[in-house]
Amino acid sequence: MVKSNTSAERRKARVRRAVLAHSGGRPRLSVFRSSKQIYAQVIDDEHGRTIASASSLEKAVRESMKTGADVAAARRVGKELAERAKKAGVEKVVFDRGGYMYHGRVKALAEGAREGGLQF
Repeated sequence: MVKSNTSAERRKARVRRAVLAHSGGRPRLSVFRSSKQIYAQVIDDEHGRTIASASSLEKAVRESMKTGADVAAARRVGKELAERAKKAGVEKVVFDRGGYMYHGRVKALAEGAREGGLQF
């Protein structure tokens, strides 16, 4: 089987490698954005499990927002994720932007998570 190695996959791997090297044992806040939605989760890489997650597809976010593909929805998802992570006992995380530029919706999600009380 031929392994695909596109520039986007290489960029994502490069970012992930840097994030894990500087994590210091902290959980990773991982972001995935599609053209219509945004998803985020806090992952414990030592145990390989998801601690908390949030997305723009959830009913509470979907009803209050016109679309899941704008900055306001991303900020709301970040705040929701921060609340769930704090409830699970996570205060500090390392931000994994997943190869996306720290701009627009990704930046709004990060700012929302910071407003919600996560430190990174």
